Amino acid sequence: MRPRFTVLAALATGIGLGVAGCGQQPAVTSHARQEGLATVSASEADPTSAWAEGYCGAAGGLVRTLATLPSVDPSTPQQASQTSGELMASVSEGLKRTSAALGNLGPSPVAGGDASRTAAVAQLDAIRARADDVRHRLGSSADPETTKTALRDARTSLDELDRLDLLRGLNDVPQLASASSRIPICQDLVKQPR
Repeated sequence: MRPRFTVLAALATGIGLGVAGCGQQPAVTSHARQEGLATVSASEADPTSAWAEGYCGAAGGLVRTLATLPSVDPSTPQQASQTSGELMASVSEGLKRTSAALGNLGPSPVAGGDASRTAAVAQLDAIRARADDVRHRLGSSADPETTKTALRDARTSLDELDRLDLLRGLNDVPQLASASSRIPICQDLVKQPR
């Protein structure tokens, strides 16, 4: 039960092509669709459902960000480096917004919710720190070997995002898992393409 970020596979391929320096390849584009997610009104829900809805809303924001990432242009090593840096900046900003949204949820109405949220935010912040590091290295080096290493690290960051399971925090707490099973926005995240 985790949203799979399939768009990242295409982007990682583009970065891989940039690392390989494969020449005049077309730019990788995202074909992920962006859908509006239906929600249950928090005022109509019990506190547990309202908190789960907020959690899913934060996770959905990251999914939408990742579905609209800029393309990687692997046509030249310079273009691959520049466009990968732009992609990493977008990833970093999306992770920052999601961490902030999770932090703004307020205390969990059930035991275990706060610990799950704290673990999710720590995981997001760690990925964001690595993405920022890659972005800075891509933007500050003209050395081809340093750029290749940074491009490989960018791909690793995208792979890490692809394995991210933001809904685990809800699923690890039985009351939150039960509440999320009744909330459309949470169910939409579960139904993301694999």
